[in-house]
Amino acid sequence: MTTIADRARPLAGTLADPEDIIYRKVMIRLIPFLFLCYVCSYLNRINVSFAKLQMAQDLAWSDAVYGLGAGMFFIGYFAFEVPSNIIMYRVGARRWIARIMVTWGLISAGMMFVNTPMQFYVMRFLLGVAEAGFFPAILLYLSQWFPSSRAAKVTALFMAAIPMSGVIGAPLSGWIMHSLSGVQNLAGWQWLFILEGLPTILVGMFAYFYLTDRIEDARWLSNEEKRVLRHNIDRESKGKHLHRLMDGLSDPKIWLLSFIYLFFTMGLYGVSFWLPTLIQASGIQDSMHLGLLTAIPYGLATVAMVLVGKSSDRFRERRWHLAIPGVLAAVGFLISASFQSNLLISLPALCLATMGVMTTISMFWTLPPAILTGAAAATGIALANSIGSASGFISPFAMGMINSATENTTSGIVMLSVVLVAGCCLVFLVPKRLLSYK
Repeated sequence: MTTIADRARPLAGTLADPEDIIYRKVMIRLIPFLFLCYVCSYLNRINVSFAKLQMAQDLAWSDAVYGLGAGMFFIGYFAFEVPSNIIMYRVGARRWIARIMVTWGLISAGMMFVNTPMQFYVMRFLLGVAEAGFFPAILLYLSQWFPSSRAAKVTALFMAAIPMSGVIGAPLSGWIMHSLSGVQNLAGWQWLFILEGLPTILVGMFAYFYLTDRIEDARWLSNEEKRVLRHNIDRESKGKHLHRLMDGLSDPKIWLLSFIYLFFTMGLYGVSFWLPTLIQASGIQDSMHLGLLTAIPYGLATVAMVLVGKSSDRFRERRWHLAIPGVLAAVGFLISASFQSNLLISLPALCLATMGVMTTISMFWTLPPAILTGAAAATGIALANSIGSASGFISPFAMGMINSATENTTSGIVMLSVVLVAGCCLVFLVPKRLLSYK
């Protein structure tokens, strides 16, 4: 008797195919909630970019102080990334993701009490420690449900939370700081940290009860559906030679991927931490207007990520779908740097840069699962994200120092363009045979 598993194949043609129906069911169950978790994560990570607009003035901080504080998050994140993902691999996603979210929600809300640069540095460091392992844990979790041949679309849908956190968070942050400044004798930036930190705690608690650690434990799937999912994951794993824990730390291909990600995330965090400031440079000063304008590039980036991800899965191609958006991002940054005072030119250019940067990040994460499996996936994904996270310190700090030294943002933007092009060049050193799908 022919089963669904016997007819399973990496890429299904139509929605009516039994395998497509199963994966659609899994996506509906997992992706919206993981999307919400990542919105909370990214919003709590970058809300400091909006807080800075009032915080720096209230506390008399320079761009260099802000840049160092923004980057301190990634020192803690870098140090605890790999150990956190190893723990997640052993104890399961449900417990570990819940722990991470509750902890960082408490610390993020506690940012309201910061008064000195040293307090700012310490709290940002602790926030990085608390959140370490969250993103690679989610990617590892998704790789245990979806084969690599479906990875681009699934990863793009999940990672659309990055630009969507801007679409949601930019107007929300602008409104909070505009409307609540002075309420209960608290500054707008203090309300920002409170109101965007506490909901994360509730979402984290819910994650403990909602997520399912393994395919076999999913009560919301039939036995036949579980067999199909397990069959596809096991079949794909047989073609990968990196399985052991140390494989994810020692293989040269993983280090190559890690440095590609380092360059791309420099562009990402340039956008994340400086986009409101770059728009402000065109003459927009009102917090509410800044929030609304900042949402536009993020909204367009959400669409671009999903469309490029679907195209990549359809054509079974990864490298060009990764490199072209990176080059377009670099071009967008250069145009915005040349026309900073002209909003009609700089805003579309920043939209292009944001679309390109966000797409490179989502497309990059289709590469490690295509090479790694088992315990190697836990350490390899964490290593790549850990090294990439170093750019979260390098990028805002370097831009802050460059901006302070030159008294403009042009040189810092040019730096982002250069590193993005470098990352695109490194993409073509990844052997094409490793990224082929049957």
